Amino acid sequence: MRFIIPILVGRILRALARARGGGSAYPGYIVLKLVPGFLQHVTKQFPNGVVFVLGSNGKSTTTHMISDIVRAHGLRVFTNPSGANLPQGIASALLSEVSLTGKLKADIGILEVDEAFAVELAGILSPSTVTMLNVQVDQLYRFFETERVADMMLDTAALSSRNVITNRDDQFLDAYTSVDGQRVLRFGASAEVVAAAPNGLQNADDFDRQDAQPNVADAEVTAHTGDGATIRFDGTDIPVRLPARGLHYAVDAAAATATASAALGTQFRADAVTTAFGTMKPAYGRGERLPIAGESAEFTMFKNAASLQLNLDALPDRPEQVLMAIDEGTPDISWIYDIDFSRLDHVDVVSGDKAWQIAIALEHAGVRIGRVEPDVEAAIKHMEQLGATTSGTKNFIVNYEIMMIARKALGHPDMEKTA
Repeated sequence: MRFIIPILVGRILRALARARGGGSAYPGYIVLKLVPGFLQHVTKQFPNGVVFVLGSNGKSTTTHMISDIVRAHGLRVFTNPSGANLPQGIASALLSEVSLTGKLKADIGILEVDEAFAVELAGILSPSTVTMLNVQVDQLYRFFETERVADMMLDTAALSSRNVITNRDDQFLDAYTSVDGQRVLRFGASAEVVAAAPNGLQNADDFDRQDAQPNVADAEVTAHTGDGATIRFDGTDIPVRLPARGLHYAVDAAAATATASAALGTQFRADAVTTAFGTMKPAYGRGERLPIAGESAEFTMFKNAASLQLNLDALPDRPEQVLMAIDEGTPDISWIYDIDFSRLDHVDVVSGDKAWQIAIALEHAGVRIGRVEPDVEAAIKHMEQLGATTSGTKNFIVNYEIMMIARKALGHPDMEKTA
């Protein structure tokens, strides 16, 4: 009975937030203030445990992949929408799933978690499986140095009750050893696949590894072309169709395969992985395509040098029409001068609060700029007026905050769903 009033209050606040055209973590914040044990009570109900997904890049995509693989095995999944990876965000997402008495009909929780709150949340939710994707130079204004982020992930992994999934190709994470009988699985990409990528995997520790031989990968990308990949797992080659182009998506798929196997145990089937990827839609704003002027706006989202570089590498050479935009959600973009922009011969419009900073970097790289328009909605109207392309695609290369504005401008203000 102690949950009824807090959940009712939270649901009312959530409905009001969505009526304004967006989501909010505030309802979850209020519920946690009214019932501090709300998260523990709900997540203890998962018979297949709780999975944490951590990483500088790829959390949302990998969480989405794991969820679809597990659903393909017939299980009911609770997962949090991208951006709702703090305690109050997770609590807010749960409000639409629980009954008024706090009951939840789901077999497993698969949660994207912010690294800074991961240890705290692990103490509350007791994850059965922790997946660590990568450590990349990101949000130094929050974390100061990459080693600190690695320590946050490693400390969280040590709190997993059963499984740890870690990146064989990331020296910060590959060194992890099991504690208290944990099972450790590693994922990665073959040396041949990485060598074929224009700029590698872009991990923060991409330097000579002759002094440290990497461990064998339990789930390894052995082939990759565009949006297709092959993952070798437990002696079986698993073909997958990726939800978006790029080697980083193939590596995320390997991580998701290993994680699903660990979480499902004897229930895991390789053929269900192929089935899940066959119908998988892109994670919100990541390779997603939305209608614009009779064509499609394809979203390429980034937040740091690694994500921008890997996404640029995955673009078709010389895309016809390009919008690039960054706002204050990415405070320091000095790293943009390290980017290889050779895939682009021009950008039609540069936008966002940092439009002029992008423009200077592009000019420095020899990329022709059509227009600088800091107002995002005006920039989108300019893209609409450019006329048709032969490919039917207008490329939007944006950070998270701009992606949200652009989706709304294109008539899709809905927030991500929890299922």
